[in-house]
Amino acid sequence: MRSPIPERWAQYYLGNAPSLVWLLVANVVAVLVGVRYYVETMPAVATFAWPLYADSPAAVFLGLLSLTTLLPNLGRRVSEAPINRPLAYLHTLAFVWLVKYALWTVVALNLRPGLYFPAVWAYFGILLTHAAFLGEACLIPHYGATTRGALAFALGAALVGDLADYWLGPLLGVCPFGAPEGRCAIHPPLRYEPGLLLPAATVGLSVLAVVLAARSFDRL
Repeated sequence: MRSPIPERWAQYYLGNAPSLVWLLVANVVAVLVGVRYYVETMPAVATFAWPLYADSPAAVFLGLLSLTTLLPNLGRRVSEAPINRPLAYLHTLAFVWLVKYALWTVVALNLRPGLYFPAVWAYFGILLTHAAFLGEACLIPHYGATTRGALAFALGAALVGDLADYWLGPLLGVCPFGAPEGRCAIHPPLRYEPGLLLPAATVGLSVLAVVLAARSFDRL
């Protein structure tokens, strides 16, 4: 396991009931706040595509599920938390989604910085809240593990999500912003057309997040 967060910090936040519960509550609140950002446009998106459309709330929800598995382990060392193959898939997917969409937000807001910077919330607020995704992701390797299958699944799921976000809108019958036929998409709301650079960067971030997962987790 390789994590920039020291083991003693992980033990404090994840091994004590009060701190773990507060962390879970913070994740629940973050999911609700994230969904609130998307809720007005979600009715125009096919229901089955909501997890792809509301990607940041989906990442936090996966992190919430991953952290919830620690509740039966309270009172013991975090590194001794039970791990099996299904949990390895969950922890890997949560790590990849949190890392990917933390970095995606930085890229998306700075490709056209004049549209967001220097707004207090639309730029700095969103960047700071998504930076917390990275901190939470770095906690997961302290109690999780991965497998080759989990890494392959996470990469496949991320790439399918990218394909749906930028290229499969018309096939899914999705035009959330009233876009003309052929330009439908289910990527998160932006103040500009993504063009080619953002989709290419998104695919690169999917690969990078899985590579970081492979380097951060012990193998089961």
